Amino acid sequence: MSIFIITLTLVVLQTPAQCSGANLKIGVPENYDGIFPWYLAKLPNLPATSTDVVVTGDDEGIFGVEAGFLYALKPLDREKQPSYSLQVSFSASVQSQSFMVEVCVIDKNDNVPVFIEESMRGSVQLGLLKGISFMQVGASDRDDRNTAHADLRFSLMDQTPRIPSSHMFFIDSVTGEVSLTEDGASTLDPEMCGRYKLSVMVKDMGGKPNAFFSTGIVTVEVTGNTWASPDPVRLQENLPGPYPIPISQVKWSGGLVEYSLEGEFPEMLFTVSREGVISLNAPLDRETQDQFQISIVVERPDGREIAKPVELRVMVGDANDNRPTFPTTQYHTVVKELAPRGTEILTVQAADNDDPKTDNVRIFYRLVGQIPESPRALFRVDRDSGVISVQADNLEGAAPQYTLTITAEDAKGLNSSCTVVVTVQDENNNPPVFTPHEYGPFHLAEDAPLGATVTAVSAWDADERGGDSWQVNYRLESGNEEEVFMLVTDKQTNEVSLILSKVLDFERESEYILVLSAQNPVALVRGRYGPASTATVSIYVDDINEGPILSQSHYEVTVREGEEPGRVIATIRGYDPDSHPIRYSLRGDTKRYFSIGKYSGELKTVQALDREENSTYTMEVMAEDGHTHTNLSLNIPYLSPEVYTVPFTISDSSSPPRSTFINLPVTVCPCNVRGNCRTAAKQLQGMPTVQSTVGILLGTLGVIGIILIVVFVRLSYQNPKPPSKTNQEREPLRISL
Repeated sequence: MSIFIITLTLVVLQTPAQCSGANLKIGVPENYDGIFPWYLAKLPNLPATSTDVVVTGDDEGIFGVEAGFLYALKPLDREKQPSYSLQVSFSASVQSQSFMVEVCVIDKNDNVPVFIEESMRGSVQLGLLKGISFMQVGASDRDDRNTAHADLRFSLMDQTPRIPSSHMFFIDSVTGEVSLTEDGASTLDPEMCGRYKLSVMVKDMGGKPNAFFSTGIVTVEVTGNTWASPDPVRLQENLPGPYPIPISQVKWSGGLVEYSLEGEFPEMLFTVSREGVISLNAPLDRETQDQFQISIVVERPDGREIAKPVELRVMVGDANDNRPTFPTTQYHTVVKELAPRGTEILTVQAADNDDPKTDNVRIFYRLVGQIPESPRALFRVDRDSGVISVQADNLEGAAPQYTLTITAEDAKGLNSSCTVVVTVQDENNNPPVFTPHEYGPFHLAEDAPLGATVTAVSAWDADERGGDSWQVNYRLESGNEEEVFMLVTDKQTNEVSLILSKVLDFERESEYILVLSAQNPVALVRGRYGPASTATVSIYVDDINEGPILSQSHYEVTVREGEEPGRVIATIRGYDPDSHPIRYSLRGDTKRYFSIGKYSGELKTVQALDREENSTYTMEVMAEDGHTHTNLSLNIPYLSPEVYTVPFTISDSSSPPRSTFINLPVTVCPCNVRGNCRTAAKQLQGMPTVQSTVGILLGTLGVIGIILIVVFVRLSYQNPKPPSKTNQEREPLRISL
């Protein structure tokens, strides 16, 4: 009884979930080796009062029912029949009834895994990548595949021979796929070893130590491969087509694969077909890209790359389809005007984008234009090098600037041009020269103001106007030791002005002979400075009547009250630069208390002085020379006797000048040998008689004299050194009557 209870309990616990579609489901382990009948389970759907119980659906008669329990008469084999569908029929209350019982046979690990193929063979292609399977071994296990009993694991036990490495191959433990290891992929060589035997094992129970296992031998043949980089391809640019144009082909010899292209090129410029044919789909331009490195990738249909890509090098051949071009359209350069023939002034270089290894890039240079064209062809360009040089002996007399047109042309005649602006740099090869070489004589009054311009002269320079070679520096080489004059140069015109810088003194120096030189600020590159670069300037100083100068500007005299009149109380001394006699007079002594000697300068009292009346007397002493005169004479051979009115303007040389205007009546008559009028002039209507005329004339002359004395004394007082015109005559006025 105890065995029955234990067995029943075990059967109930092992009821599998996969049995379905019945009123009652029970699980029964296979290969039971206990006591029979083997009671499997209590049938809860069978009433206790049931009769005539029959079990159907069991052709072998294995199952039966006793005392409400389902039993088996022999062991079950899952591999033979994994489940049984039984119908239990019975009678109850005079009625026939039935229900279904599903018996699922529970698997036990009672089967050894075996390899599907007895002779396992495969081939590996040279170049296959690590981890890419080249074959698969298979094994089977009769146990339930949904259990660990049929969970198979593969392993590689040995490799024969173990060259060039002992670990050339790898087997995937789950899938059984065989692939190369890192060593295998890098060292596989059919010439070293063309065949390998691999000892493999398969285990159930997920490879656990107590699992069932089997072993087998896998033979691997090493084969060569057509998978290799194709030969480089050279294509001419601008091929006329039609496109696509096949250019190369690759082939993977290890089965069905797919190809693709990678590289630096426009999309769809190159394509590859399923057969490995590589095609060009559009014209190439060598100047855009002169070569292509195309990687050809081989993949399994699942997209997994199986070998290293191979490379196809496509080189683009040149066609002469580019014109030479200059890096800039205009160049600027400078050349000195005395540069000799052959002087290199500039090199122009054009570039051609065609293949530098071909004659398509050979360039020839030509000078096709020169502006201005005259006076002659001054420059040349080397046909091969592009060196521009001077062709003339020198560039003297050339224009200041030239524009050259240079063309660059290749062998096909394709060309372009540039302009070269050549500036001819002036050099100092011409000294400045004076024309004429003598200037003057110039007259300069001795009272000429400082800063007065004596004259302006210039030396002519044939070099380029405005440059350093044209500019002139002037110097007074001699005649100006006391620095009476200075030079002021106008840099815009090269004109130099001779300026008075010190006061002139006729009595000290009446004539100056100045030697003026002209030189450029930069050195002469040719020639030398000579007499032509010097000039002489003559200057005469004109004397003027300078006013006298008193020895003191202020005199102070003390006189005793009641001093006897006529006594000399002081003597005034003056000096006249022109050595003229000096006349003295007083001004401001309205009551005439004093007098001064006209020529002696002795100051005397005229009246007795009374201190109580006036203790201080202030007056001015006037000193004047004895020359403010002119001559009046006829300027024609004959003038009819008559009274003429002659207008006079008397002015000094001050700045601004002071002047007085008078009308002088002059009587013209015939004279006898003694100078007297021989006949009286005819009286004019409305005019005075001869006697009245003579009286008027004498009175007028007296008035003129007084006016002149007063004017010049006053002018002398206001300006001690009044200038006078250089052409003023120095004789007293003589009037012919």
